[in-house]
Amino acid sequence: MIDNHHKNLATFIHLSTFSRFVIPFGNFIGPIVLWAANKNKSEFIDQHGKQAINFQVSVLLYAIILGTLSVPFFIIKLFRGLNVIDFHGLNNFHINIGEPSPLLYIGGGLGVIAVFAFIVELALIVKASLSARDGKAYNYPFTINFLK
Repeated sequence: MIDNHHKNLATFIHLSTFSRFVIPFGNFIGPIVLWAANKNKSEFIDQHGKQAINFQVSVLLYAIILGTLSVPFFIIKLFRGLNVIDFHGLNNFHINIGEPSPLLYIGGGLGVIAVFAFIVELALIVKASLSARDGKAYNYPFTINFLK
């Protein structure tokens, strides 16, 4: 039987990933510290800790891949001479807005996907926290199981 203490610890492991908004790499440090200190207390805590850490590492890997795909589109456009806005000073106030490149649209689209993925990540963390609070197992989707 899972007691309230174990449910609370598993919930805090998931919620500790939000510490990244205060501490750099807090989304890794928080769950790893809580999981390592409490993994021997119950299989429930061990399973939730592994899931939270695996999910954060997977999200980092996906973000690196998405960033690697999107950054070149902006760099290629930049080196071709960004002519989207051409400002010539305040004396003869002149603004020239050129035609954006398709590469800019592709890079921007990948940026929109990244924002959507961030929102989905936050929702999944909350869902996992609620499952842990209720004493249920939770498996994040699209997670690579680095810790088994």
